[in-house]
Amino acid sequence: MSRLSLFFSVLLLPFLAQSCKDATSTIKDEQHEAPNIIYILADDLGYGELGIYGQELIETPNIDALAKSGMRFTQHYTGAPVCAPARCVLLTGQHTGHAHVRGNDEWKARGDVWSYQAMFDNPFLEGQRPLPDSIVTVAEILQKAGYKTGSVGKWGLGAPTTEGVPNKQGFNFFYGYNCQRQAHTYYPMHLWRNEERHILDNKMVAPRANLAEGANPNDSASYADFRLNDYAPTLMHNEALQFMEANKSQPFFLYYASPIPHLPLQAPQKWVDYYRKKLGEEAPYTDKSYFPNQYPRAAYAGMISYLDEQVGELVAKLKEMGVYENTLIIFSSDNGPTYTGGADTPFFDSAKPFKTEYGWGKGFTHEGGIRVPMIASWPNKIQGGTESGHISAFYDILPTLCEVTNQPIPANTDGISFLPTLLQKPQQVHPYLYWEFPAYKGQQAVRMGKWKAIRANIFEGNMALQLFDLENDPREQNDVAVANPQIVTMIENIMKEAHVPATIERFQMKELGD
Repeated sequence: MSRLSLFFSVLLLPFLAQSCKDATSTIKDEQHEAPNIIYILADDLGYGELGIYGQELIETPNIDALAKSGMRFTQHYTGAPVCAPARCVLLTGQHTGHAHVRGNDEWKARGDVWSYQAMFDNPFLEGQRPLPDSIVTVAEILQKAGYKTGSVGKWGLGAPTTEGVPNKQGFNFFYGYNCQRQAHTYYPMHLWRNEERHILDNKMVAPRANLAEGANPNDSASYADFRLNDYAPTLMHNEALQFMEANKSQPFFLYYASPIPHLPLQAPQKWVDYYRKKLGEEAPYTDKSYFPNQYPRAAYAGMISYLDEQVGELVAKLKEMGVYENTLIIFSSDNGPTYTGGADTPFFDSAKPFKTEYGWGKGFTHEGGIRVPMIASWPNKIQGGTESGHISAFYDILPTLCEVTNQPIPANTDGISFLPTLLQKPQQVHPYLYWEFPAYKGQQAVRMGKWKAIRANIFEGNMALQLFDLENDPREQNDVAVANPQIVTMIENIMKEAHVPATIERFQMKELGD
């Protein structure tokens, strides 16, 4: 045991021992039929983009109702500030100091991975680096526990034909985007049903295409190439409902990884029309990032309200099947709000109360980039209308679902079950949370009680920490490192202990000794 681990053990032993004893005894006394589990993961949805979290312009009545029927977490964190590593942490229960996937990597050694025609001709050019068979996912644990497991939406953890595809990582059923790059259009030429392509009625319009030369940006006809026939979020949602119906007589786990509201701006017309009336006139977005859109703010808000509509339909389906009372629903987001592609997230104050602008949201380990909404609803188990300030992260999902389903928790998880919090029982706490991110100039971060430390610009040679007191400075405006040298030293030691060299060279950080 390292000195740091020993320090924390001595410091926290009396509290943790009692809380673990109390939690274990009270949880074992809880008797429940194996619940269905639905985990809904939004994509780039900011902490402040739901009504229940303070959003004032975008309407999310169904997600708000989910919170009112259950528990709203105010200090929950993603595993990483971008897509693939966040999903890896979620499914494996390991933070990014230990995880196999620690960043987005398009695996360019395979060939022309950014050519959509090349990917269509050769599916192996799709997708990201695969999770290996040796890593146990939460889906594999639940599958072995007798659950039917399904995933719809965006995967990003293993290209077609590799060991990392969903069907080889614990999912009986998959429908959606295998590849994150393919998800840069909501009207793709194909999606995947298990390990076979489902060809859609959409023509090839490669992401980053723009208006035709000379086209009028104020004429809706100019945007015809960006409103095609088969809208992926609707197709995936319908497959989710069918999966639920097909498995209503046995426990099921549905990982609903929606691409919404990740760019591009492509929303159902009814929602665009709704928000055009609500938000008023606006200038078209015609830059080169993602796709152009005539009404970018209306489209962005409309995407989120469409996701909210889908959440309402999932709940209605559970009630129709008669299984709502025995279903645990968890809703969250993979990271903070984006900064590009026409998404005017500062206008919506998308990370409220945290900063939303570039450098503070997606891609960065500031609170706006990694603190995310989380809502949990489980009728007759979770008291409705409750709120929790328990500090938790994506790597807690695996041990939580293990405990919910009475399965042993893998020894190598970095997570702690928050089932006691859901049931309002004594809860074991993390001595710290840890992140590392080998992109955006290299970053590390630690949350320890009220303290938050960030090491930014590592690839430029910086190893100094910024330290923030989140209780008094939640927007991370005042660096108090100089005034708290002992805390800085303690967190520097945490960063050393929490990091092991990445197995994939692309994610290694030589500045950390890799």
